[in-house]
Amino acid sequence: MSATPVRVLIADDQPLLRHSLALLVDATDDVTVVGQASTGRETVQLGRELRPDVVLMDIRMPGGDGIEATKHLTEDPALAGTRVLVLSMFELDEYVYAALRAGASGFLLKDAEPDQLLDAVRRTHRGESLFAPRIVTRLVEHYLDRPAVRRTRSVDRLTDRETEVLVLIARGLSNDEIADALRISIKTVKTHIGNLLAKLAARDRAQLVIAAYETGLVTPT
Repeated sequence: MSATPVRVLIADDQPLLRHSLALLVDATDDVTVVGQASTGRETVQLGRELRPDVVLMDIRMPGGDGIEATKHLTEDPALAGTRVLVLSMFELDEYVYAALRAGASGFLLKDAEPDQLLDAVRRTHRGESLFAPRIVTRLVEHYLDRPAVRRTRSVDRLTDRETEVLVLIARGLSNDEIADALRISIKTVKTHIGNLLAKLAARDRAQLVIAAYETGLVTPT
């Protein structure tokens, strides 16, 4: 159990859903709700005031949607420690890619089980981006359909071990699973991930996943 609970800001325009999410989150010892917002503008304002660890972000909200709010939050240097987990009823491609481009660290559908949601919040806080399985499928299909995508990032400077870690990240493995697969320590895994973030100019793990597909390093079976 963490001594300091993960601080969560809930952003959704539906009062009943916000209340339900707040009850779910506050029922745990290691995650707590620090604020609630119903519009995009309010989300950005509260994000800057409260500096939460994780923002549970709805896509469709009045007063600036969740994509716009995500962009404002992730581009604010003062909120470098704040990560956005998009929570939506929609799995349309346009939302997934727009959310990732805006800097979201994960994308979860609202039909997720309560335990899945809480696990996603914890993993997002740890920097382990999480995507609903159907979202990962769409992400893979998207890049498979774009063979001529411009290589915006180079993997040439990566070591063999860093390349292995990047591939496993793109496959959706957690830090513990990567450590087991490569028979290395968690500390070493984190060191490799830090090197990958720096070399690929990536903000977080989600952008590492994108980089793996963009460069053609990962070819789904």
